[in-house]
Amino acid sequence: MSKLKTVGIYQSDMTLRETERAIKLIKDTFETKLAKALNLERISAPLFVRTNSGLNDDLNGVERPVSFDVKFDGSSAVIVHSLAKWKRMALKVYGFSEGEGLYTDMNAIRRDEELDNLHSIYVDQWDWERVINPRDRTMNFLYETVRTISSCICKTLAEIKTAFPSLPTSLKEEVFFISSQELEDQYPDLSPKDRERACAREHRTIFITQIGDTLKSGIRHDGRAPDYDDWALNGDLLFWNDILEDVFEVSSMGIRVDAASLKSQLEKSGTTDRMQYEYHQQIANGQLPLTIGGGIGQSRLCMLLLQKAHIGEVQVSIWPDSMLSECEKAGMAIL
Repeated sequence: MSKLKTVGIYQSDMTLRETERAIKLIKDTFETKLAKALNLERISAPLFVRTNSGLNDDLNGVERPVSFDVKFDGSSAVIVHSLAKWKRMALKVYGFSEGEGLYTDMNAIRRDEELDNLHSIYVDQWDWERVINPRDRTMNFLYETVRTISSCICKTLAEIKTAFPSLPTSLKEEVFFISSQELEDQYPDLSPKDRERACAREHRTIFITQIGDTLKSGIRHDGRAPDYDDWALNGDLLFWNDILEDVFEVSSMGIRVDAASLKSQLEKSGTTDRMQYEYHQQIANGQLPLTIGGGIGQSRLCMLLLQKAHIGEVQVSIWPDSMLSECEKAGMAIL
């Protein structure tokens, strides 16, 4: 399945080589600013984990990971969807202390993605995680972290526009915060995605909190795995994208589950069988640090800052022939 949104007369002002130079500048600039602002250290990360480790991100619980057998012992491994759980284990193993954190270049394959302007089966993002104190498990601490990330994004844009003055991109650094329930209350007749679109159109930069649990209407705003974000202390950072004239998600993040929220969310989602895994046992027994973390899309950020209309203009993946043909007609130069 694939779908493409065209944007009328569209032509990027950048050549392919200029685009590649801009991509590198964005990635180098942003990760440096993010690491300094949140006290993060870069570490290496796995492309795959053992199937029975319980460490892969289950996303919405229906996506199929790419799996393969390992010749030397006959075991099974899976390509990661993200490193949401692995990072927390790494913080413990590597000896990170309160206020310290890590970030890494995460590469993933999501074979079941529905392809469009924003979605690819290849995922590249900065996965980050930071050790926090129990008293930091609050909405105010989450808000403060979101504001820091928004500031890093806007400061990166300022530097990119110095290097490429013709870029028309404009972002709002100030973040408007709203819960998924408040959003439903405000726009009861709209779908969750249309609520996001209406809110982002008005406020330009928004953070929607408390995603994963059931709303008063009986539906969820969006799916969330039950065993990494605390559904009461998480959210999505979204910007209004002028070139697509649409809401544009850059980051999903949150304060991670403690023993109590893990138990509650596993019960709500009917996945208590996951308590067999070492990761879940260590949370239940208080053996893993309390953390906050998330993922920030690398290609997504490049796409937003460079005002590209398709994610394939800033990353190399594979696409349906029909989409490639449409992109060519629409002036989208797919890498």
